[in-house]
Amino acid sequence: MHPGPYERHRELLHQAVRAVATGERCAPFTQTTWRGAADAGMRSSRTAAKVFASLLGRPFDLGQPGELGRVATESSPYGLAMGIAYPRCDPAALVAAAGRATAGWRVAGLHHRAGLVVEMLRRLNTRSHELALAVHHTTGQPLPAAYRAAGPRAQDRALEAVAHAFAESERVPLELRREETRRRGQPLTVCGTSTLVPRGVSLLIGCPDYPLWNGYPGLFTSLVTGNPVIVAPHPRSVLPLAITVRIAREVLAEAGQDPDVVSLAVAEPDQRLHQRLAVEPAVRIVDFTGSGRFASWLRQHAGQAAVFATRTGLNTLIVDSTDDYQGLLGGLALALCRCSGTARTTPQNILVPASGFDTDEGPKSLRQFGADLGEAVDRLLARPARVSRLLGALAGDEVPAAIEEAARYGTVVHASQPLSLPGHPVVDVRSPLIVRLGVRSERVYTREWPGPVVFLVGTESTAHSLALFRGTVGRHGALFAAVHSTDPLVLAAAETAAFDAGVHLVENVVDDLSADPSSFIADLPDAGAHFVTGRFRVLRSRHAATPTGAGADATLRRPAAALLDV
Repeated sequence: MHPGPYERHRELLHQAVRAVATGERCAPFTQTTWRGAADAGMRSSRTAAKVFASLLGRPFDLGQPGELGRVATESSPYGLAMGIAYPRCDPAALVAAAGRATAGWRVAGLHHRAGLVVEMLRRLNTRSHELALAVHHTTGQPLPAAYRAAGPRAQDRALEAVAHAFAESERVPLELRREETRRRGQPLTVCGTSTLVPRGVSLLIGCPDYPLWNGYPGLFTSLVTGNPVIVAPHPRSVLPLAITVRIAREVLAEAGQDPDVVSLAVAEPDQRLHQRLAVEPAVRIVDFTGSGRFASWLRQHAGQAAVFATRTGLNTLIVDSTDDYQGLLGGLALALCRCSGTARTTPQNILVPASGFDTDEGPKSLRQFGADLGEAVDRLLARPARVSRLLGALAGDEVPAAIEEAARYGTVVHASQPLSLPGHPVVDVRSPLIVRLGVRSERVYTREWPGPVVFLVGTESTAHSLALFRGTVGRHGALFAAVHSTDPLVLAAAETAAFDAGVHLVENVVDDLSADPSSFIADLPDAGAHFVTGRFRVLRSRHAATPTGAGADATLRRPAAALLDV
């Protein structure tokens, strides 16, 4: 008898559960890749390139219900003709199919679901290079960055979410037994069961720049907790999530499950498919990472669903003082250039006292700091090899238009310049734009700007910087914040402000800003444990134990499955 998916992956799953329980890093896919990708079954980059090429210009079949035609919405910013035609399905048919698949997916049970999800991740791991190419050609990210955001690191992050979901689900005791005393002093034994009942159909709204890194936690957490998922990618970046959905449906079908537990919803951009699906009465969970404006729209209009919306917001850097000025400049220049300003940790607002700040090289004025930062960016991008490794191609006209507009609002410290990318003569690549603003230009720096647009904001003092940070990020959200100071009191105040604003904080990291702080620690998106527990309800059935003497333990217990179809 062949072992089931849970038995095959039990060791890996429980290793991840132990890691998240102790706060350790959970990175089995990354570690396996270091030891030998071929031994782990991963396709080589050459094979992946051939597979990726075979997808271009062809229909992408999924066998989903309600197909009305085909739609192709992607274009590679690197000039590659993609022409992949995805199934355009009736949204009502997808929701209905997910609803029909719900009962069987619930009855499968936690352990079986978790085993199948880990199997999906294992197969995704073997396709890491193919997924990286898909991210590279749909988002414009440099290929090394796309591999980090779509390969083993993204799969490790997904496994962390699976481990959290598994642990939180197992935390609920299935058996209930309580001793109570009646009014006349007679003892009464109450027995019963607890059953985890999934909320229902889940909708994942894809992110255009980091579709897998931002999408995997919600997708796999919903699946483990028993909720079918409709994946609605951003029209600009469909292929990475389409490959993911195809693999998930294959795993489900092979295990005898309804493949419509996972489906793909694609339509022309003007159809507003994401908004239509988000307000469907049967959609009970919505996951989204992106602009604060759409996150607010979801919370306002998708009232029937539990909305887990992470706002990209206003990543902020607070400069108070430093004992490594050159390191600060070099690390900050690298952060501004990475992935053309689309990295999750790229600062948009740099808050600096207008009177300047202390460094190991003596006091530096705001004007001098801006000039030095611009020179550090130019030095970093002086070599074409670095340009191709750091900067990505710009997709669409949104970023160039934003760069042109932002330059009109203040003093341009570093102008954004078009750069050449070796091997890609017609690709649109831009260096960062750095604009110095006064603190009164709040309507400018509190707006989310796409791409490499950075504002150097002069404040009255470090205390004012912290208050501004707390207020702006508290209102508009952020994924990342950093502070540079040699004063422990300032660092403590910055930590408190970050807690108040609800954002991750990095202190005095000067040599390089990591691609994503959460890639080094076990984490969940902003909702914390509720990111898991908000996806199911706990229903309890209680009854008095039957007093049968020596057989008193033979209670009239309802089976847990009895609650699944209520």
